[in-house]
Amino acid sequence: MLVRMASNQQTRPDIGDLAKDSARDRIGVVMGEVGGRVQIRPIGGGPEWDAMPDDVVAPSSREELTARLAVKNRNSRGGL
Repeated sequence: MLVRMASNQQTRPDIGDLAKDSARDRIGVVMGEVGGRVQIRPIGGGPEWDAMPDDVVAPSSREELTARLAVKNRNSRGGL
């Protein structure tokens, strides 16, 4: 049986903050919370997905930079 320990050192990202859904290994912007699930939208736009609150953490600086750079690269290839 796995027991998940709560981290007292990390706080959950707020609405508008970047967040990592550790279950899906995806980063996006927290849009809200509905029905006990956190709604996250990809940085570059697109449909939101639901994440379990315990899986939502702040991304590391490296993860944030990588995600932002991927969006910029995708936009530059599209001529934006």
